[in-house]
Amino acid sequence: MLQSDTLKKRAEKAKKKKAALGKDIELDKFESEEAGEYEKMESLEELPEKYKKDILQVGVQPTGTGRAGSFLQIDQSGVCSNCNTESIELMNMKDALEKYDWVNDYMWKAVAIDTDKYTAETALRESGGYFIRSLPGSKEIFPIQACMFIGGSNVAQTVHNVIIAEENSELHIITGCATGSDIQRALHVGVSEFYLKKGAKITFTMVHNWAEEVEVRPRTGIIMGDDSTYISNYILTSPVKTIQTYPTAYCQGKNSRAVFQSILGGQKESLLDCGSRAILTGKNSSSEMITRAVSKDKSQIYTRGHLAGKSPDVKGHLECMGLVLSNDSLIYSVPELEGSSKDLELSHEAAVGKIAEEEVLYLMSRGLTEDEAASMIVRGFLSLDITGLPPELAAETKRMLDLSLQGM
Repeated sequence: MLQSDTLKKRAEKAKKKKAALGKDIELDKFESEEAGEYEKMESLEELPEKYKKDILQVGVQPTGTGRAGSFLQIDQSGVCSNCNTESIELMNMKDALEKYDWVNDYMWKAVAIDTDKYTAETALRESGGYFIRSLPGSKEIFPIQACMFIGGSNVAQTVHNVIIAEENSELHIITGCATGSDIQRALHVGVSEFYLKKGAKITFTMVHNWAEEVEVRPRTGIIMGDDSTYISNYILTSPVKTIQTYPTAYCQGKNSRAVFQSILGGQKESLLDCGSRAILTGKNSSSEMITRAVSKDKSQIYTRGHLAGKSPDVKGHLECMGLVLSNDSLIYSVPELEGSSKDLELSHEAAVGKIAEEEVLYLMSRGLTEDEAASMIVRGFLSLDITGLPPELAAETKRMLDLSLQGM
């Protein structure tokens, strides 16, 4: 996918560059299979039944009901891409690059190609990924659904996505990432670049449901124009070996607004290093970051948030609440506020604690066992009120969240 010798040289130099955060991974221990192993399909209904069950767990509907379009990548193969609305373009990144020369102008602008070894690997491989573009002035109510699925053992899946919301358009995306039920070990690296033009809005809801030995390294950047809004809803409540993600919103436009809402459930020996960052440079730009985290068993959760106010009249708030449910688990909250201009407002609130004993006793007095009472309290704590969605999509997001919390 590299069209520039300069970009290729930068990627080559970063092939062994460790990430600034998170556990280092030896990439050569995973199989770098190229695309083409899986056959193309017209609809997700053509998937084997065992895969349909897996993708349903992350909110992806095989029937396409209530969806404006569907995309599926299995390992390195883009096997399905269909769209039933004229207001949105959806296709494989390879097809988009062949169709539009100007797509190259968006590649590696929101995420630097030499950020670390993971972005370099994605750039130098035959990576998959999707291209989504909402046309100017369009406001499609139903979401596009995209699924990144790992069906092969020990596979290194790399993805590069480009999402563009043209002026005054509204775009909703549901992404579900999962592994086959018989898969244990794998690697997923996903680079996603979002571009919001003037007056545009994107809501991006991502549900992760990986196998216990999967390593996950998303890399996400969002560039925002005047009066644009980006809302990210992230849900991870199933065990995973390690994940490190730190999406960054560049609120360059005036009145631009970025919202990050995350629900994290650490189980078994999972290591979750998740956060978000907003660089506020546009006049009256703002950002809100809200995280709910629960650690169980021997899990470790690092929650990070960084608000950088770089011009007058910007606002930002960072909030992280955590529950520690075992002596062997950990929640480590790292809030950062950076103000480098006058007349700005940045604030943060963080708290880590335990389940209130009186709440457990009350529920037990109502007939629940102690474990049932604790589970109900945890699910209620993690049931963050997702804001900014149309009623139909809000109901669907709540359904996806309820499904994810069944194991907590």
